[in-house]
Amino acid sequence: MVTEAAPATETGPESHAGHEVPAAPGPLPARRLIYAAASLITLASIAFALKLYRDLFGLLLYNEQFLAGMIGLGLALVFLSQPARRGQPRATIPWYDWLLAAASFAFGLWIAIRYPALSENMTSRPLDGMIIAVLIVPMVVEALRRTVGVALTVIVLAFLVYAPLGQYVPGALQGLPVDLQQLLFYLVWDSGSMLGLPVMVASTIVIAFVFFGNLLFASGGSAFFTDIALTLMGRYRGGSAKIAVTASCLFGMISGSAVSNVASVGVLTIPLMRRGGYPNHVAAAIEAVASTGGQLMPPVMGAAAFLMAEFLQVPYRDVAVAAALPALLYYYALFVQADLLAARSGLTSIGGSDLPPLRQVLRQGWHFLLPFAVLIYGLFWLNWQPALAALGASAVLIVTGSTLGYGAKKLRLRDLPDALRTTGMASLDLLVITAAAGFIIGVLNITGLSFALTLLLVQIGSGNLWILLVFSAIVSIILGMGMPTVGVYVLLAALVAPAMVKIGLSPMASHMFVMYFGMMSMITPPVALAAYAAASLANADAMKTGWTAVRFGWIAFIIPFLFVRSPSLLLEGSPGSIAIDFVAALIGVWFICAAFAGYATRMLGMPMRIGFGLAGLMLFIPIDAVRYGGLLDVAGFALGAVLLARELFARRLRGRTA
Repeated sequence: MVTEAAPATETGPESHAGHEVPAAPGPLPARRLIYAAASLITLASIAFALKLYRDLFGLLLYNEQFLAGMIGLGLALVFLSQPARRGQPRATIPWYDWLLAAASFAFGLWIAIRYPALSENMTSRPLDGMIIAVLIVPMVVEALRRTVGVALTVIVLAFLVYAPLGQYVPGALQGLPVDLQQLLFYLVWDSGSMLGLPVMVASTIVIAFVFFGNLLFASGGSAFFTDIALTLMGRYRGGSAKIAVTASCLFGMISGSAVSNVASVGVLTIPLMRRGGYPNHVAAAIEAVASTGGQLMPPVMGAAAFLMAEFLQVPYRDVAVAAALPALLYYYALFVQADLLAARSGLTSIGGSDLPPLRQVLRQGWHFLLPFAVLIYGLFWLNWQPALAALGASAVLIVTGSTLGYGAKKLRLRDLPDALRTTGMASLDLLVITAAAGFIIGVLNITGLSFALTLLLVQIGSGNLWILLVFSAIVSIILGMGMPTVGVYVLLAALVAPAMVKIGLSPMASHMFVMYFGMMSMITPPVALAAYAAASLANADAMKTGWTAVRFGWIAFIIPFLFVRSPSLLLEGSPGSIAIDFVAALIGVWFICAAFAGYATRMLGMPMRIGFGLAGLMLFIPIDAVRYGGLLDVAGFALGAVLLARELFARRLRGRTA
């Protein structure tokens, strides 16, 4: 069976539930302070989700007061744990970082205390509120640079520079007059900016799910899901790649991060694929595409999906339901390509002797399904808030993981404070990213740039839907390069999605469209973070891995264009039309994958590959997506049937003459 790495020591880096956790630097008292503060972030989030502030202590807090405290504590931890020069080892904490940490915590506390009074004085701008605003905005930007890097930081700075100068920009992007004092006060004290929706999602929902993932890791859950993938897929041709696809899908539903998924699952699956005969860059590409899809797969998905639910003001279950069929088609396409590539290359299974028996895996780990049952039941039937559903699942997992565990691994009492600590440390980047994303949203609102950008995109499309969609897809991929998924989605939801809604597309389809293309930046060169992370594990060429990943992930570049035109792929419409479009898409995906792989029942020449691709594309297009969509399906099915019959006949004839 798969064994999990032991938790890192107090001085080493950690990886829990797929999240890279920075180790605390400095002497033991400093480390203890950092880890205590990280645990406090998790505990504060849990208490807020369970309404303990009100029920136990009688505190009636504004949401913004809670968020200000979380931001202040998060910034303090970033300055204590992340060095000013990214990537450099840190043995001690310099005096200026202690000063920044103390100041950021004090500022967050001051905002929390003074928010009820100062949020009502946006025009008069009291002196203490103005001083806090002037100081905390650059501190958030610096914390963003330390945690995420240059790409998102430059974008945030560009918006901050635009705000006071936008009135001088000629043409369609001219902004409303905004002076610097008005801007800074608004960014910090208005609920539509730093203390807005993105930080709320990160401070409650995301932390609850990260905590659940850490508990699952500590109780042996990740090993259970990996063993399930080994058992189910290892006996088939190309089993190593199918294991990678299945394990990354299962684990990605929990971690919700493409790069973290690669780092956690890829250390096992990439060497497995290489031993199975896949070239290094192909093994890395398959893992990168499979890991990226975890953010698309219900029921958990990634943090961006929770943000989408809040932006759209719909229950999270609506987002999960809408994402189900596209996610299934995504993984089905990757699975078929891995299978056909194995058949073409003559790759075999791993072999039964190396695989754990399915009955044994299920007997030892069946109880891991109970927390997910609670999670799904709470989200979809009881209509619980996502954070509450995740905490309910965590409570069940604590009981089952501590009593049953998996193999020799059980959830121990000391694992609970470890989970609290690592969850707090893993949430730092999201807290900082969402606070900075609030600045972008604030600038868009106060300058009127949001409306101007929407109008400009509509004009670029000139009333032609397909031109706007292609342009939006390109913009989404470009803006997403080098950025984490949450930052990508918030940016695109504010800049691109409104233009799509403006021309009549459904809000759900528009936001799903930009999320898909924003996440595809993870595997699209020249900056493809998930592909490059996988390439480093496989010792493969990074750029070659990236372009191979684009080929394996082809469906994610096509299916968003289809579900914006046909709601059936988002499970909207009659059951009959949904079933017809989905079955036709499954058949079409197989034909297109055969065209890409150059293999169906035998090697395909170029004319046959073109024919298979054409048949698959006609089948893949939903009936309502284009005019005469039904005729295209019939024609695609007929063409595919003829071509496949020809291949089967030729294969049988070759077998007789051999």
